Parts: sequence; structure tokens; C-alpha cells
Amino acid sequence: MPEISQRSRSAVLLISCPDRKGLVAVISDFVFRHNGNILHADEHRDAETNLFLMRVEFDPSGMDVSLDELAEEFLPIAERFEMHWRLAKGKRRPRMGILVSQYDHCLADLLYRHKAGELDCDIPVVISNHTAAERLAGFYGAKFVHIPVTRETRREVEQQQIALLREHECDLVVLARYMQILSPAFLVEFPHQVINIHHSFLPAFVGARPYHQAFERGVKLIGATSHYVTEVLDDGPIIEQAVVRISHRDSVEDLVQKGRDLEKVVLSHAVGWHLENRVLLYGKKTVVFD
Repeated sequence: MPEISQRSRSAVLLISCPDRKGLVAVISDFVFRHNGNILHADEHRDAETNLFLMRVEFDPSGMDVSLDELAEEFLPIAERFEMHWRLAKGKRRPRMGILVSQYDHCLADLLYRHKAGELDCDIPVVISNHTAAERLAGFYGAKFVHIPVTRETRREVEQQQIALLREHECDLVVLARYMQILSPAFLVEFPHQVINIHHSFLPAFVGARPYHQAFERGVKLIGATSHYVTEVLDDGPIIEQAVVRISHRDSVEDLVQKGRDLEKVVLSHAVGWHLENRVLLYGKKTVVFD
């Protein structure tokens, strides 16, 4: 197993609550009183909703209580300030399952970045409805499982996928150009744990063949969007986006090629930030902390 990084050993407290004076002081003092060392802190205030959001990363190694006990002691503070909060304990490397179809460029990028140490996780399984990525997954040491899917077998296939992801204890599911729509039943199993890459700058050109749609509209910019998956197609909270300029000289094939470069980078950024507990959801939005 790869060595656990210092970032993995740190703990992260993610908080959202109604904004009021003294919140930063209260949270910082709580960590200090238990002999925790704050490594990084960042906060944001949403003026429209009067919502305070904060991420505190700290070293728990010298604390006078365990992280489980720390969470229990934080409860009165959370109740007092009406906080929605989560403590990511960092004791175990996250495990990421990947779903992919025929296009393997995003999968290749994720596997390479993982091998290079850029993604602090394990990738125990790659599941696909095609066989095109089998050799690629094997080269990087990930178990490859081929499960063909048809309209008639979709429900059964999803149950097999869920069972495999549970068997491998996956904390995150990444759709690396997986060209099937997941059912609400699948998403219930992994709430806010499924990340997709869509090959357009959402909310423009949702659904299938967005590059063809962009070409037909004569747009001058194309983009890629990584977002959490919800029951509404291509409508989940956005984590990362990027664009590239195109011109009237570009064909549909040119758009596809330029878009693939964007897709890889956008998806890897979103996955990395999720693994580092930098993404906080609220409503239909996300805050991505520095």
C-alpha cells in the first residue's frame, strides 16, 4: 500500500451555518483547547443567504482526545450555531471506483495522476460496459470488470456495479466518460459521492453530442464541466469548469480533440479537490476552498 501522506493524516472540519460574529474564533479556540495544530483554514460568506462556510485542516496527532471524542465534544457548539458539519478524519486513504465506457482519455489521466502521487487515494476497481479500457486498467494495476448493459438489463447491471463498489469499499465513484445515465436507486447508495465529467460548459448543451450541438450553434468557446451527479441529468452542483477558444475553421472533430484535453484536466481537478475534502456543497452550489 502506498505511504499515507501528511495530508491524509490530517483531519478536516467542514462547516456551514448562518453567519454571525465570532464563528472563526469559536472554531479555532475549540481546536486549540484540545491541543490541535491548525494547518490551514479558509472561509467564505454567501451574502445572499447570509451563510458562513469554513474549512479547517488540522494535525490531530497531539490532541488530548481521539477524533471520535472530538466530534462528540463539538456537538454542543454545532447545535448552538445551527451548523451543518462533517469531520473527515483522514485515518484511511479514500478508495475510488471508476466507471468508463469506450473513451478512455479521462481514465488514463486519472490512473497516471494516481500513479504519480497526485491523487491521494486507492483505485481498486474499474467497471466498464465495454472492453476497450481493460489493458489500460491492467497496466496500472486496477482490477477491470466488464459488465455489458442494455436497456433491458440496466437495473440488474446497476445492482452488480453497486455490489462491486461496496465489495471494494469505494468512498467515491467517478464517471470517466461513462455514457450511461445512473438511476436514482444508484445515487441513493452514494449520496454526493458520484462525480461526472460532461463535455460542455454547463448549463449549455446538456445531454448527448454536446460538441455537435456547439458546432451547429457556431459558438466561439467550448468547455468541460465536472459536477456531482443528481437525479436531474447534467444539473448537479458544479465543482470545476474550463473553456478553450475555437473558430469557424474548426470541424466537429477539432472540437472533440480540443475538448478531450479540457475534460482530463477538469475531471482530475474536481476529483483531487473532493479527495482533499476541499468541496463543500450548499443548495445547488459548491464552495471549493483553497
